[in-house]
Amino acid sequence: MLSPGHFLLTNLLLDTMKRTAQESGREGRIVNVSSEGHRFTYREGIRFEKLNDQSGYGNFVAYGQSKLANILHANELARHLKEEEGVEVTANSLHPGAINTNLFRQEGFVNAIVGFLGKFVFRNVQQAGGGGGGSRGRQQTCYVALHPQVKGKTGLYFNDSNIAQPSPHAVDTELARKLWDFSLDLINRLSQNS
Repeated sequence: MLSPGHFLLTNLLLDTMKRTAQESGREGRIVNVSSEGHRFTYREGIRFEKLNDQSGYGNFVAYGQSKLANILHANELARHLKEEEGVEVTANSLHPGAINTNLFRQEGFVNAIVGFLGKFVFRNVQQAGGGGGGSRGRQQTCYVALHPQVKGKTGLYFNDSNIAQPSPHAVDTELARKLWDFSLDLINRLSQNS
């Protein structure tokens, strides 16, 4: 399932970000948190015609679809921002690192395997930034949001504080435009029904 929440929040804050960047002389940065899970989605990338179709729903691919949408949104937003004269706002996406959460709680056997192996491979929520420990997930986000080396870079996907190559779906400009238009239409319909 796709949620228009990230798209709407970004659009509501965008004019303020542009104005602040212009007045302060500092680059504004929008960072969408995605996941390497974006690689495991439906064959067509995003199922626009079947978003609420439970018959073809799969937890893993639906998660991948939502993370793919985060990358596509950042890429299309970056394209829109580049077209505006004098706008100093960038948009990028990132993978925060593998974190052992309860994401697979609905998948009994898979959850047990991930829970066991995850102790050795993944960080837990506290280590990733949910508590007092370390914070690779936070570090990734802060790097893309604040580091001088990222200045002027836009429409990119980061993993482990490096520019990374996302899936072919994630760099599909037509898919990004279609998602942008779909999201605008969805928000317009929701606001009319309110």
